[in-house]
Amino acid sequence: MKFLDISVLNPAMRSVITYFQKKPISFLLIALPCAILAYILKFGSVWVFVMSALGVIPLAGFIGEATEALSQYTGPRLGGLLNATLGNAAELIITIVAIREGLLELVKASITGSILGNLLLVLGMSMLIGGIRNGVQTFDRSTASRNSILLVLTILILLIPSILSHYIGATNPTPSVKVEALSLGVAFIMIILYALGLVYGFKSSRGLLVPEEKDLHANRSSWSISRSLLTLALATGGVAYLSEILVGAVEPVVTSLGISEFFIGVIFIPIIGNVAEHLVAVQVAVRNKMTLSVEIAVGSSLQIALFVVPVLTVLSLFMGNPLTLIFNQFELLALIAGVFIAALVSEDGESNWLEGCELLAIYLILSLAFFLL
Repeated sequence: MKFLDISVLNPAMRSVITYFQKKPISFLLIALPCAILAYILKFGSVWVFVMSALGVIPLAGFIGEATEALSQYTGPRLGGLLNATLGNAAELIITIVAIREGLLELVKASITGSILGNLLLVLGMSMLIGGIRNGVQTFDRSTASRNSILLVLTILILLIPSILSHYIGATNPTPSVKVEALSLGVAFIMIILYALGLVYGFKSSRGLLVPEEKDLHANRSSWSISRSLLTLALATGGVAYLSEILVGAVEPVVTSLGISEFFIGVIFIPIIGNVAEHLVAVQVAVRNKMTLSVEIAVGSSLQIALFVVPVLTVLSLFMGNPLTLIFNQFELLALIAGVFIAALVSEDGESNWLEGCELLAIYLILSLAFFLL
């Protein structure tokens, strides 16, 4: 772009080029037509999977940006509700498509990977890069403690069906009616807990599940309501279409590359759906706003556990592929380890680059174990 004098272009073209300069991740939109061509011309499952995954990344970013723009017209409280509801829209769409195709283990793995990715990868990168840039950083200890307690509670809720279901009814090869009833009951309780958290956020000065800091985005969007709604609709439709292609290529990729469906779900799917939000957490850490960065990472994990999981559980019943909240022992151990280390690191209200390295080390070790599993 340095060799192009944008002043000679019309205002519309100038605004487009300026936007792409500010949002380099938007250049990945070129993967959208590439994914469609690879799918139509049958270039191979690996190309289809890679291109569709890359295409989802900027579209997920557009969903987040459109939601943020709409929140400027609705006020901070309702805006927080919008962010809480649509913050994980891309991953929610991908997992819904996966449930429809019967890839339930992929869905459970993506849930585990989303929680671990936020607590270990995102928080670790934020502490590492923020610590290198700013030295020892501080954040609100009381907020971190409150979120850690809620996160531990949430993980315990997810553990209960996995531990007790074997004593209630058969789980293999098909879960019994009692086991499905347990999962559904837990899902409804989680939705109620999530709703209570949002109500608490509306009535208090600080949100419970969504960070409500004025400088969440340094550059306030100038998008109109119509532009925001149109962008939200187009981006959501694009994610839905690419999700169809992406999920359809999973099993051929597993066969051709020799990697497990579990590894794709626990590592790739969460990163694809949340990379835009991950970048925001790192960016605010670089600007020495560590309280906000910690809230984004932990808040996203809470939204996955308390909103996405129960929604998927309920929807799966109507799709003919009931999703039970029975996680395997590797997922359970990883969740416990991730929550435990994240709670310990955030306990003192301070962070540094070494603690970031420690979180990233745990994530990389788990990733290697999942790859070899």
